Amino acid sequence: MKSRFLIPLLCFASLPLCAEETAAPAQQPAPAPNGIVRPQDYASWKLISVSQRIEQGTVRAVLGNQAAHDAAAAGKTNPWPDGVILVKTSWKQRAHELYPNAMVPGEFTQLDFMIKDSKKYAATAGWGFARWVGMEQKPYGTDVNFAQECVACHSIAKDVDYVFTHPVKLP
Repeated sequence: MKSRFLIPLLCFASLPLCAEETAAPAQQPAPAPNGIVRPQDYASWKLISVSQRIEQGTVRAVLGNQAAHDAAAAGKTNPWPDGVILVKTSWKQRAHELYPNAMVPGEFTQLDFMIKDSKKYAATAGWGFARWVGMEQKPYGTDVNFAQECVACHSIAKDVDYVFTHPVKLP
């Protein structure tokens, strides 16, 4: 049973290295409607967690900046400290061509960022939210109010600092 999960986890664990080696140099996309600029170095950040959205048919890897990695390693995630940036990278899932029981990344769908700054983003539960959609990295939302949609969804995770991510534990 363990081997069923090993292949997807190995694919995700090597994500930053693979993404950097195969992707063409990316142009900086337009900022999100709330002014957040996509960090250019996000693809080199460390893996924090993986997840699957069954109803959306997507697989995700959550990467974090050094502050996020340090907080996760120290178990200081409720609340996450200011300065943490989490990015959820999402793909449509597809069956692995050699091992059909394993779901692996297919078509890229979006990047979702959460930036912890309890003062700057007090109106959105202490988090700055931003999303860029598709390979063209089109900013999500038409005005700054798009972030209220994010807070509404994340409000069910209020008791864990509005974050759904469960950092992985490695031996």
